[in-house]
Amino acid sequence: MKITALVALSFFVIGQALAQNKESIQKKEKMNTTEEHYTFKLSNKVTRQKVNFKNRYGITLSGDLYLPKNADKTLLSAIAISGPFGAVKEQSSGLYANQLAEHGFAALAFDPSYTGESSGEPRNVASPDINTEDFGAAVDFLGVQKNIDREKIGIIGICGFGGFALNAAAIDKRIKAVATTSMYDMTRVMSKGYNDVVTNEQRTETLKQLGLQRWKDAENGIYAPSANNLPQKLTGSEPQFVKEYFDYYKTSRGFHVRSINSNASWTATNPVSFMNMPILSYIQEISPRPILIIAGENAHSRYFSEDAFRAAAEPKELVIIPSAVHVDLYDRLDKIPFEKLQSFFLDNLK
Repeated sequence: MKITALVALSFFVIGQALAQNKESIQKKEKMNTTEEHYTFKLSNKVTRQKVNFKNRYGITLSGDLYLPKNADKTLLSAIAISGPFGAVKEQSSGLYANQLAEHGFAALAFDPSYTGESSGEPRNVASPDINTEDFGAAVDFLGVQKNIDREKIGIIGICGFGGFALNAAAIDKRIKAVATTSMYDMTRVMSKGYNDVVTNEQRTETLKQLGLQRWKDAENGIYAPSANNLPQKLTGSEPQFVKEYFDYYKTSRGFHVRSINSNASWTATNPVSFMNMPILSYIQEISPRPILIIAGENAHSRYFSEDAFRAAAEPKELVIIPSAVHVDLYDRLDKIPFEKLQSFFLDNLK
């Protein structure tokens, strides 16, 4: 199996190819592609402030801090939020932060390392270690704010950052509660494919191809982008989950100029660091702190959430949203159970 086959197994993490054709450019002109564009409207009950903070690797992360207006002088409980995998803070994570700030929380939506407005070279690279650390760095930042109670900090991971959030909570005991929505275990899907269909022989061949690609990158002095991307337009023959991703990332609903899934591409060797790194190995060490896992009834990714729930220790809760698909929990206010998220964090950030 060639490297492109592995990337195809993880199709949802791939954005548009770097070279844009005329049709794509015309389509983008109809969308708001300015740097300050957000895919949701800021609540009139909330303020938003751009912030920066560093992780342990010296990478400067860019975030938006959402605060409730007219908050009293008591210290706020806080929630750090990131995801989906390949998205930016102006998309889903910002929407979540906006809604939770309405409910009285300080909420930090941030761009992961190497993506969005965060620093890190080369661009468009992910790492299960560094992206887990990004959550820890967000907790660092929140814990030194004068208006935040550092003993009342939780995190939310959306899509691929759901797995990183669970890993971060297992490592970082400062995190008092963790929630995930439409969770992916990126290490599992990259190494084993959807529904674990990749054989050992296919995995071995993929690793060989990844090694060959590294030599090509070294010879050329650049990191080649991945070859497979969300299509410029749908033909109708694509898998349903590809159509759903297209509907979010490639239309005015969720398009953002800095989003890898909307407008760029991961590097071709991006899967390397995920292949031998099962990030949920220590999920039971989150206990006795609580876990809330939320998934759509009709989500192609539902099995990740159910498997993580079975592996986790109490206290834990699994919530299945009727009729929802994976991307519904990115931005559908009638599907995302914000009241449940509010009560979960109110009860557990004490």
